[in-house]
Amino acid sequence: MRTTLRWAALLPLAALTLAACGNDTGNESGGDSGGSGEAGLTLSFANSYTEDHPHTRCGIDLVAEKVADADAGMTVETFPNSQLGGNTETFASVMSGDIDMDVQGSAALGSTYEPIGVFDAAYAFDDADHLFGFFDSDASDPLKDGFEEATDTKILDVWYFGDRHFTANQPIREPADLDGLRMRFPDSPIYLSNAEALGADATAVAFEEVYLALQQGTVDGQENPIPTIHSDNFDEVQSHISLSSHQIGSQMIVVSGQTWDKLSTEQQEVLQRAVSETRAENRACIEEAEAEILDEWAAEGTIEVVDDVDVEAFRTQARAYFRENLDGRSLEFYESFQQAQ
Repeated sequence: MRTTLRWAALLPLAALTLAACGNDTGNESGGDSGGSGEAGLTLSFANSYTEDHPHTRCGIDLVAEKVADADAGMTVETFPNSQLGGNTETFASVMSGDIDMDVQGSAALGSTYEPIGVFDAAYAFDDADHLFGFFDSDASDPLKDGFEEATDTKILDVWYFGDRHFTANQPIREPADLDGLRMRFPDSPIYLSNAEALGADATAVAFEEVYLALQQGTVDGQENPIPTIHSDNFDEVQSHISLSSHQIGSQMIVVSGQTWDKLSTEQQEVLQRAVSETRAENRACIEEAEAEILDEWAAEGTIEVVDDVDVEAFRTQARAYFRENLDGRSLEFYESFQQAQ
């Protein structure tokens, strides 16, 4: 199972213009939400993953198939491999209505609506069931409504991305084991806060440079989901993976508010159902990939799997940190996660 999170360069403007034109053709009617919609509407669905990534083949492609099967006068055209740009470009285009749909991590979305970034806070959730339970509850409505008001985009659902774990050339079983290690974390506010909360010395390295940094010893370790560690060959330059599950990775499926308002009631229902029904299939695909990789590592001895991590020690430390350091709506939402258990 191979995945990648490397960002491709933005396509020439002409390619993006063509995609936008396809969107404009279907949206000329300008009808209100719940109106008649537009026959022959094509929605552009951007993502940054390769075609064999679970989010593509067991997620976005399934959404496109289900929408086509519903025969509601619309189709979904998918653009994997960052064909329409990286996360910053594509989400900006979703907000402007030039791209219809996108899949984004909470940390990336937090650059436009800070409170939603806490979905990616360390130990915000215990597992995927906890994540989904909160998102499906009434307690999530203020967060989703606030995000929609701030960005003019609607969150259709949240998908599971996989648990993030530590790798290093030694086991990491408790917070004290991070002492003295230079750990690579993504260069975003919530991830850097995660490093501090967990007791790690964060080093900012571009994702494309992580392998070389590990190989040359510029950093001592990093953290990522199992499929990413496998696909980007970090197991070649790290001797241990410690199953800390310090972050329950999530991805938000978002749709432009302009696009949503121009769909008929039936089209809205079809699109929402397609995304939500795919969530369980997508999660199963992610978990299957994780299990296959762990089995491969065990059989080949590629990397030592440390499965006796003191998760409770990490969790207690991280949650205490965020309760002390978050404020405003971010703190309110973080606390509401735990109350939703």
